[in-house]
Amino acid sequence: MTDEKAEVLFYHLERTSLESVLPSLVARTLERGWRAVVQAGSQERLEAIDLFLWTYDDASFLPHGTLRDGDPARQPVYLTLGDETPNGAGVRFLVDGAEIAEYQGFSRIVCIFDGRDTEATGRARSQWQAARAAGCTVTYWRQSADTGRWEKQG
Repeated sequence: MTDEKAEVLFYHLERTSLESVLPSLVARTLERGWRAVVQAGSQERLEAIDLFLWTYDDASFLPHGTLRDGDPARQPVYLTLGDETPNGAGVRFLVDGAEIAEYQGFSRIVCIFDGRDTEATGRARSQWQAARAAGCTVTYWRQSADTGRWEKQG
């Protein structure tokens, strides 16, 4: 964790699902030697994430755990509904409407939202405004229409 202002990245899902995007972002986080917290907006989504991080790829998995798994401080990726960060993560993923109250303590916060859902899009706009008001650097990522690659917008 860090005392500097977080970089807040917004990933606008239009062409793909959370299940296809989150594992690759978490994997890149771990490849950089960082720890992560994934904060979900509902118990159902948290349970789904727990399952697909183990099974998203036949050849690999992403090591992670929840409070019920015990010893959360040892988890490279900790899944939660709340704002705790028991594993000292510098990266926090917000999915399925999860909200963050405090931007300090993270180097990066990644908000992933479904652009086909008007409520989720509105919530992401509010989160964008709050992150800017907190003095964070914010970036917006969208998939290109032709290749599907993530591209930083404006």
